[in-house]
Amino acid sequence: MNDVEVVVNAGDFRDVDDVLLERAVRHALIDAGAVGGEVNITLLDDPGIREMNREYLDRDRTTDVIAFSLDEEALMGDVYLGYDQATRQSAELGISLSDELLRLAIHGTLHVLGHDHPDGAERDESPMFVLQERLLAEVLAI
Repeated sequence: MNDVEVVVNAGDFRDVDDVLLERAVRHALIDAGAVGGEVNITLLDDPGIREMNREYLDRDRTTDVIAFSLDEEALMGDVYLGYDQATRQSAELGISLSDELLRLAIHGTLHVLGHDHPDGAERDESPMFVLQERLLAEVLAI
């Protein structure tokens, strides 16, 4: 696991605990048995993540997380977290912003690892979401 590089780019979001985000991503990678590679986490405001969503996914709206697996042979991925959207979601859920950002970082990392989930009502019951919530609980217990 020492050969996995995790880089957190918090930018202007100074209230983000980048060490905790890195720990959450590493935990998901360890759980998956990853032995090498690189995952980059970047936080964006609403306009930034909306532009990413529009340009790369043809969806003209803000979102909470966008993930790209960059190499089919090796573990390489970029995960973009929508800070403003995460702030709104954490308020709606009645949880801390830190917890929501951890959930989204794990979610994006699982996408980089090849996991996917259905859209719609069954989304929250999918194996990916069950795994995501287990990993989040484990990170929060550390």
